[in-house]
Amino acid sequence: MQALHKVSAVFDDPNLIGSAGLVPVMRLAERAGLHDLLEQHLSLPSTNAALKAAGVVAGMLAGADCIDDLDVLRHGGMSKLFDGIRAPSTLGTFLRAFIFGHVRQLDAVASRTLAGLAATVPRLLAGTETMTFIDVDDTIRQVHGYAKQGAAYGYSGVKGVNTQIAAPSSPTCAPVIAASRLRKGNTISGHGAPRLVGDAVATARAACATGQVMVRADSGYCRRDVIAAALTAKVWFSVTVRMDPAVRKAIAAIPKQAWATIWDEAEQRWISEAQVAETSFTAFTSHPARRQVHCRLVVRRVARLNPAAAAGQDELFTTWRHHGFITNSTLTTVAADETHRDHAIIEQGIAELKGGPLAHAPSGKFQANAPGSRWPASRSTCCAPPAPPPKAARQSPLDDLAHPPDRSPRTDRVLGPAPRAAPADRLALGTSMGRPLGDRHHPLTTQVPKGPEEQPDV
Repeated sequence: MQALHKVSAVFDDPNLIGSAGLVPVMRLAERAGLHDLLEQHLSLPSTNAALKAAGVVAGMLAGADCIDDLDVLRHGGMSKLFDGIRAPSTLGTFLRAFIFGHVRQLDAVASRTLAGLAATVPRLLAGTETMTFIDVDDTIRQVHGYAKQGAAYGYSGVKGVNTQIAAPSSPTCAPVIAASRLRKGNTISGHGAPRLVGDAVATARAACATGQVMVRADSGYCRRDVIAAALTAKVWFSVTVRMDPAVRKAIAAIPKQAWATIWDEAEQRWISEAQVAETSFTAFTSHPARRQVHCRLVVRRVARLNPAAAAGQDELFTTWRHHGFITNSTLTTVAADETHRDHAIIEQGIAELKGGPLAHAPSGKFQANAPGSRWPASRSTCCAPPAPPPKAARQSPLDDLAHPPDRSPRTDRVLGPAPRAAPADRLALGTSMGRPLGDRHHPLTTQVPKGPEEQPDV
């Protein structure tokens, strides 16, 4: 028996909505100014360009990760809720018309949308009035085919395109993507990072990040121009260094008594066998003296395991593995080390992007794929993640699956006829709604608006 490949499942019931959650999200996007910003900044020579751009954002929110998946906006009764829905082929033609200048216009839209959303939802960037972390990293999205523009073998040995992102966060809020770039697959990590850092810092400050800002990155961004961009923006930096001869020499000069084991005052115990120390350091000594950076070198060391110990061959002396980073912060040595290691939080954001809007680079044209790396900023801000719990209470995301909430059926519930749904106004994807939001009933309410004759006397 063989499967019949001509059969396909289609959600075509006109009375059902497959993505009803788009209604409040797109209303929130409109309040944040997304539609007006697209009208003002996007100069693409295409009819209703702002409407199509908002349609792509809505499709990504509904789970679309390729051009064909944008057809999710036309399923079922979606046309009863939204105006301006376009076919995937139309949106694909729209994306292929992009050039680099139009992609930079989307950067301006995403930056201002984040600022508007932070004003609308104050808890989105809660805690940034005291401390803001901007994590910078890049990843390679694997692609296939010989005709894909920009595809190349990068540092991971995988053929793909490189995506660079910057995500601000705080000790009490989850990361939100503020800036991103799509680059060729063989681009080195730090290429273009100074502009990205400057844009991310400006966006964070426009989104009410009034406190101290720190830029965190790995050793791929330990470059003089990246550090200079942080210093120009008047922010702290915390960047991992490569173990080159200059760094090894500085570590060897640290006195033995300077190494301190990490002690947890709250739990009254040692964190691990790791030890931390710091020393003064001058980075980028190959540059002229005025371009060199004088900073702190904070080092964390862990004893190497002796594989021959099981066979009875003890080591003569302890050897260490070192991890160092440079910083200009005023934090204590232990606090600086703990703060720098929290840079790993950006990996979760990268994993979510690869599982969603960056799951594919669907078009053969490089600039047609580039908007997809910009719109995740709008996508992630409209779907604001909750703040992370305190470190002592953090748990794995798998805990929610292993221990689901009690959803047993209620035995005391009396089933009756379903209430009549209220008529919902269609929501414009690209243009503002004709009447103010205050004059409209909520599209998800289950009450029918009363007429003038039914209004109670006041």
